[in-house]
Amino acid sequence: MNEKFEHLLERAEQLIARIESILPQPLQAPADWDAIAWRYRRRSSGHGTLEPVRHVAPMPLDALKEIDVQKEKIERNTRQFVEGKPANNVLLTGARGTGKSSLIRACLQAYAPQGLRLIEVDKAELTDLPDIVEVVANRPEKFIVFSDDLSFDEGEPGYKALKSILDGSVAASTANVLIYATSNRRHLLPEYMKDNLSYTHTDDGEVHPGEVIEEKISLSERFGLWVSFYPFSQAEYLAIVAQWLSSFGVDASAIAAARADALVWALERGSRSGRVAYQFARDYVGRA
Repeated sequence: MNEKFEHLLERAEQLIARIESILPQPLQAPADWDAIAWRYRRRSSGHGTLEPVRHVAPMPLDALKEIDVQKEKIERNTRQFVEGKPANNVLLTGARGTGKSSLIRACLQAYAPQGLRLIEVDKAELTDLPDIVEVVANRPEKFIVFSDDLSFDEGEPGYKALKSILDGSVAASTANVLIYATSNRRHLLPEYMKDNLSYTHTDDGEVHPGEVIEEKISLSERFGLWVSFYPFSQAEYLAIVAQWLSSFGVDASAIAAARADALVWALERGSRSGRVAYQFARDYVGRA
């Protein structure tokens, strides 16, 4: 009888262990914090992990051209953050391929020796932001939680989670965490012509946004610093092409000769962005 009971108990313990393994677990701190960048990943089991990025793409600040105003704002805010001074969450919006994500990577590279770290979080996993903040809250480093190409459709859960963590939660903000996000949408939500119908007008002609518009801007206004990026002119595009070709070791005469090809390359792609300039430089040097 005892043997039968012990066998039943053993089977029950095995079953409990299997059930526990598939239940969502609280986010655990990594075993070591040697990396300067991390990716947050939620597994199919529901477990969230911080995975170190072992090879961070190098991006010196000096390599970013024609965005000096934006660079000054982001670098200043990041420097304040690293030095323990007040700093703002940042929303970088505007034309695609103009250096929004590259600028954040460049700041990470510049200030990692002073303790700056980055955690990349996808839009679908923003609901886990409170857990991520809780794990890093007592660390001595400064963490930028970075969400790239951020935009929401109506009713997505990550929208409310981000809104709460930025400004509006009962919990106090954590001094060693800031949110940096990039988006092609200024207000992060789609905007429709019908939204304009919610505007109201006073007798003296004053215009007031309605509830629909107020809701759409309520998330973006929680970012203390807005930085806008604009499409490059032809001259700016060619300057960026020259910068990338020079970084690949192309001499000045060859850079001048490549101008026409660079313009054709941009025309074929319908864009004069920094990304297009970089892609042209790689193709040109590879062919040469």
